Amino acid sequence: MSSCFNGGAGWPEPVVRVQAVSDTCGEAIPERYVKPPSERPSTTTPQPAGGGVLNIPVVDMSMPDSDDTVRAVEAACREWGFFQAVNHGVRPELLRRARSSWRGFFRQPAEVRERYANSPTTYEGYGSRLGTTKGGHLDWGDYYFLHLLPTSIKSHDKWPSLPSTLREATEEYGEEVAKLSRRVTTLLSKGLGLDGGRLQEAFGGEGGEGACLRVNFYPRCPQPELTLGVAAHSDPGGMTMLLVDDHVRGLQVRKDDRWITVDPVPDAFIVNIGDQIQVLSNAAYKSVEHRVTVSAAEERLSLAFFYNPRSDVPLGPMPELVGPESPALYPEMTFDEYRVHIRQRGLSGKAQLQSLQSFRGAAAASSSS
Repeated sequence: MSSCFNGGAGWPEPVVRVQAVSDTCGEAIPERYVKPPSERPSTTTPQPAGGGVLNIPVVDMSMPDSDDTVRAVEAACREWGFFQAVNHGVRPELLRRARSSWRGFFRQPAEVRERYANSPTTYEGYGSRLGTTKGGHLDWGDYYFLHLLPTSIKSHDKWPSLPSTLREATEEYGEEVAKLSRRVTTLLSKGLGLDGGRLQEAFGGEGGEGACLRVNFYPRCPQPELTLGVAAHSDPGGMTMLLVDDHVRGLQVRKDDRWITVDPVPDAFIVNIGDQIQVLSNAAYKSVEHRVTVSAAEERLSLAFFYNPRSDVPLGPMPELVGPESPALYPEMTFDEYRVHIRQRGLSGKAQLQSLQSFRGAAAASSSS
């Protein structure tokens, strides 16, 4: 039975492993994984008026100090909230090693994986659901979640020991992607007309920020048209560096009420703005909804590196971006307070960010009446 679910650790009901469901469900997926018709994945990507394939912007990061790079990142994050970073300085060999190591973990016997079963207290470890609401729809994916920064909460004992390459590869991968994240925050700051270190300062300074890794594993699905690997959402943190599967597409980004299937560039990172940078930039940069489709033919793996502000510092729009013509759109809130909603209810579009904006608007109307 351990191959099917983990029954404790604070979850409201037994946690079913999607790998086990995929292996045993036959040609029809269980009802819990079937999305409402309005949320089911689209099968085609809209084509731009001039021909070609519509895709998120690609930014060459080989000259991170140049004005051209600043303008490219700024434009992508204002218009799309997403871009693909190429020539980013993280070695392709390390990307392949990290992907291979984590694919090796998800191919371990169930009893090995279950040693690391997580709980909703911190989500750290091997999991299959977000949110603690009983009886809700489920996504078609398993994951492994771990902390990288601050170093005081990083624990290698909570990382899988198999395959033997995993811990070393993950440690090096985390260090290199954190460096890249800091370079991107410098570009984002400059794009707002601020000092290059301003966003990093708001995040808590180098070493004060948070970072975590969620490795997503999406097994083969006999009815991919009915479900999603991850439901539509914006990322609650600061910024995400996503390393996608090297041979299976699945990420879709919302653009002008259409879903665009991302065509990944080999060895690129897909970078997206999270809710906290939308708040800090007073909505100059947008956190955009995205979701993940699954495949009937192939499993898929991705590594999402979440680069977050220090969790206990109140965050609101940066004062330099607020004035009579651009009032603050959001109240101050710590990241710890913000993600309570996510941990209780799971991912739900941009509901949490929109509720903050509504709260701010109602408070402003009340104070002026």
